[in-house]
Amino acid sequence: MSLPLPGMDPYLEQPTLWPIFRRHLMASLRDMILPGLGLEYRGHEKSRNFVSDFILFTTIERHGHEEEFLEIRSRISRKLIALIDVTSIATRTTTAGREAYLETRRATLDEHAAYVEIDLITQGKPILDFDRSGLPQHDHTITVTRAATPDRYEIYTSGIRKRLPKFKLPLAADDRDMVLDLQAIFANAYAAGAFELLVNYQQDLPAEVKLSIADRDWVLEQVRQNSGM
Repeated sequence: MSLPLPGMDPYLEQPTLWPIFRRHLMASLRDMILPGLGLEYRGHEKSRNFVSDFILFTTIERHGHEEEFLEIRSRISRKLIALIDVTSIATRTTTAGREAYLETRRATLDEHAAYVEIDLITQGKPILDFDRSGLPQHDHTITVTRAATPDRYEIYTSGIRKRLPKFKLPLAADDRDMVLDLQAIFANAYAAGAFELLVNYQQDLPAEVKLSIADRDWVLEQVRQNSGM
């Protein structure tokens, strides 16, 4: 089975699957971006590490996390130009994850670089705090913060029934933005990891996924049609 939905697949939003898919998504982003950067830039992955607590009945389990992000730097000056990050279940649901994520963001903005957040998770709480009342109905966002205007956001949205959007990656001030197709990047990651074999589409969606009843029913119907169930 190829991609079962036109955009994000909420079946991936499971604690055992999302860290694996996130790594493939970061690799797909890297593979899509680096060939188009030109000789004046270089890009490489870095990572943050943190430990979160998980309460299980009367005990507390500690989970270690390593999350990659992609840096774009000037090849000559090595100045940080932009950082691309992807939220995780841990960053949206745990204090330690949120703090580690926000520290990555603060350090990026302190270097007067752009920050791009790709948020495909529905459970937990959004990490960036801004007024969303004027946005169209959505389940997922890409938020771009430019170095010159760190207090403003460029927001791209998508719903579970739509393809993921294209978005602009800011480069140096005298260069044009790079336009990236997140749906193509997502599809490449899904195929590279053979997630059609890893996901059990005969199960219901994880209970933690925050979708309306109508959208959950729509997802299940799409999966049934595309898998021949």
